[in-house]
Amino acid sequence: MKRLRGYCRAARLLLVIGLGLAVASTFSLLERLHIARLMHHRQRWTRWYMRRLSAALPFRVKVKGRLPAQPMLWVSNHVSWTDIALLGQLAPLSFLSKAEVRSWPVAGWLAMKAGTLFIRRGSGDSQLIRTQMTRHLQHGHHLMIFPEGTSTDGRALRTFHGRLLGSAAEAGVAVQPVAIQYLRDGQIDPVAPFIGDDDLLSHVLQLFAHDRSDVHIQLLEPIPSEGLERAALASKAQQAVQQALFGLHAPYTKKRPQVKTQAAA
Repeated sequence: MKRLRGYCRAARLLLVIGLGLAVASTFSLLERLHIARLMHHRQRWTRWYMRRLSAALPFRVKVKGRLPAQPMLWVSNHVSWTDIALLGQLAPLSFLSKAEVRSWPVAGWLAMKAGTLFIRRGSGDSQLIRTQMTRHLQHGHHLMIFPEGTSTDGRALRTFHGRLLGSAAEAGVAVQPVAIQYLRDGQIDPVAPFIGDDDLLSHVLQLFAHDRSDVHIQLLEPIPSEGLERAALASKAQQAVQQALFGLHAPYTKKRPQVKTQAAA
């Protein structure tokens, strides 16, 4: 019965992905027509689509905090590929992703048409992508990054890397820390994390074979970037997320698990 339920839920997800392909195809046409303010339209329609995608996922979502009225650099801990949909439904957001995602079948094309920025890890193009991020923020668009640089099992927080947070100060915008936590029966959900040797299809089927779990998303107090170095911004954001997730006695790890995929730098 659980396997059948999993297949039914996965079929629904495939239908939603088909809807995403239709939306992405529309943006391909708009690109050819050179429509003005295309990023504005991308973010608005991406948010609409992320709401549909989130509804197809087996989660009960609770959001606490206030959505920022002004464009900000959002930073969040990273647990699973589902973070993208769950966070992307909250506001008109663009994401920063590793360059390999662009070559993925279907998902890479969807990400590109949604206005995702891509970075090649270890290639020395951090300054270039930071310039692109700064320009993106200056044009009044929200941007989300995962500064841990990898997904985790949700039981501890990794170091927030600050090399890209300097774009907030350069653009004159605040940093919006976000904490996302997956819970099952009041405990850290062992099913939701997408790490290690997981493959996407197996993870989807496993996720949908289980009952719905809870996701708590906290929009924390924005951090003004003016006068702060990127390392200080990263430290303040990490402390805020750490406190929100784990309280005063927050677990912390420097060990980097081997990750098959992650959504952002």
